[in-house]
Amino acid sequence: MKNTAKEFGRYLIVGGLAFVADFSSLFLLTEKAGLHYLWSATLAFLIGTMFNYVLSTRWVFSVRKVSNWLDEFALFAAIGVAGVLLNGGIIALLVEAAGMGYLIAKLVATGLVLFFNFGARKWLLFSHISFNLGTQKTIVSLNHPSEARTR
Repeated sequence: MKNTAKEFGRYLIVGGLAFVADFSSLFLLTEKAGLHYLWSATLAFLIGTMFNYVLSTRWVFSVRKVSNWLDEFALFAAIGVAGVLLNGGIIALLVEAAGMGYLIAKLVATGLVLFFNFGARKWLLFSHISFNLGTQKTIVSLNHPSEARTR
């Protein structure tokens, strides 16, 4: 749990930097390029996701479950796409149904999607927890990898 807290702290820093890339891209794409805010939000979120992947694999997570970086990125991006859909849905709901400004809606959506993305990425890509379609899970302790056990 201590390692997860450390990783979450680092993920917050990386997420903050990725958010700056995302938020500034949203503003520039909407205000300067003239794109609709939902298209801008989607593109900006993808820019933030690419930034997040690079820093997450190099600094945030201490375990990498997938050895092939292309496969890893594909799953990382798939989680990002799920986050984009969730992000866009939250923004649309807050703007269209609640009358909130798109930038404030983006702040709210980003906070909610942060927890979804960290949890999904940690569990699927960056933990010692193995899973399969059967009934057994192999759990490897981060501090004691030789103490693997099967449930």
